[in-house]
Amino acid sequence: MADIVLLSTADWDHPLWTNKQHVACSLAAEGKRVLYVESLGLRSVQAKTQDFRRILRRLLLGLRFVRQVRPGIWVLSPLVLPGGAQGVALRLNRLMLRCSIALACRFLRFRSPWLWTYNPLTLLYLPLKGFVLSIYHAVDAVQEQPCMPRTLIESEEARLCRSVDQVFTTSPYLAEQLSRHTDRVCYEPNVADRDHFSDALALRQDPEFVDPEGLAGIPEPRIGFVGAISSYKLDFALIRSVALRHPEWHFVFIGPQSEGEPSTDLSQLCGLVNVHWLGSKPYSQLPRFLAGFQCAWLPLQCNAYTRAMFPMKFFEYLFAGLPVVSTRIHALRSFEAICRLCPPEPLEFSKQLQNVLAGEGPSLEQRLNGIEGHTYASRTRRMLELLQAQFGCG
Repeated sequence: MADIVLLSTADWDHPLWTNKQHVACSLAAEGKRVLYVESLGLRSVQAKTQDFRRILRRLLLGLRFVRQVRPGIWVLSPLVLPGGAQGVALRLNRLMLRCSIALACRFLRFRSPWLWTYNPLTLLYLPLKGFVLSIYHAVDAVQEQPCMPRTLIESEEARLCRSVDQVFTTSPYLAEQLSRHTDRVCYEPNVADRDHFSDALALRQDPEFVDPEGLAGIPEPRIGFVGAISSYKLDFALIRSVALRHPEWHFVFIGPQSEGEPSTDLSQLCGLVNVHWLGSKPYSQLPRFLAGFQCAWLPLQCNAYTRAMFPMKFFEYLFAGLPVVSTRIHALRSFEAICRLCPPEPLEFSKQLQNVLAGEGPSLEQRLNGIEGHTYASRTRRMLELLQAQFGCG
């Protein structure tokens, strides 16, 4: 049974679960013990209330040392300075992180642990020599997010790729880019929790299903989006144009606003009577909201960040039984047979949404068959099998 230190870029209890939490759970399900190390704070602190709340939360959790959150999973909230990647701040962060992880591993009796990192700046903080196996799981072009130290991330990510035993990526573009630094790159697309999100399909087929509070008063058809609402990902001008063009459709957004981008401005969408903001919802409740949608969409920007992304919600929507209309981004092109992809143009988006609302396009059976095997359990098993074949451990 392997012990794994998972260096995350997301806090464990963030309302939007990402690869990091899901992979920790699937590794634990495979019999691994996981020390989940919460975000070190890649970007600098912004003068926003939500940043100060996160700092206060980290201080409180850091005093608790490690806490068990699930069988086989413990969370460590290291007391580090957000954005401290140089000078005295870096030296303090390096010392605090190394000491915290060493103490946690000793406390949990981890022996010969692996490092499974999502942080491109890992080598600034941790040496790899203390781990018997090192994996870098690249899930985003984080340097393309607002307020990130682009030059530092790019140079450190290249160094990390050259140093680790294995690199996994969640998009073909990331695989192509990181292959310039190492030949040990494996592309495994983003996946979803099938058991969780397929509950939405079962609920939709239940004649006694009642829409959850907050959704019940919104007329149908409802076109849904679940995820972080930030302007570097979503095309607000496109959303506004489609909403104005079709006042008979209702667009429902679920998720935190300004995530990763405190300067997000939603003013151009405020006041539209058919655009509804429901805020964040507990992960456990998402299937109930998805069951109340008639289709889902991904009105994404076309930029350097989205070129490298594979939206996790794509498979979540499909497992929920929903037809999907999305901007034609690089990672989704190979799945065009089971969704509708189009350029970020109001007329084309309106046409494709009209088609899927009318029941046109790939059938439910075709959509579900097209995502067979795209689950966390299946992907984690494939990754562990590769590590077993390559390095004799898995």
